[in-house]
Amino acid sequence: MITMTANDAKTRFGELLDQAQREPVRVMRHNRLAGVVVSGKDYEAMRAFYANRLQHTLDKAAADAGLSEKEAAKLLADES
Repeated sequence: MITMTANDAKTRFGELLDQAQREPVRVMRHNRLAGVVVSGKDYEAMRAFYANRLQHTLDKAAADAGLSEKEAAKLLADES
């Protein structure tokens, strides 16, 4: 993983985006990690991974609590 200062990331934004297509780029500000820039493809893969992990955890918790799939879905529904 390469590292850029926040100022370099700002002034060389196009290069930052190009580099992020190849590997994550660490952005430092005042010698502290300010963020990490990743490609859109990597971001979507991370989102899918964590969504799948969360779904697995919810399914296991519901099963451990003796809830049916329908009961668990009702509890998790975003309804008032």
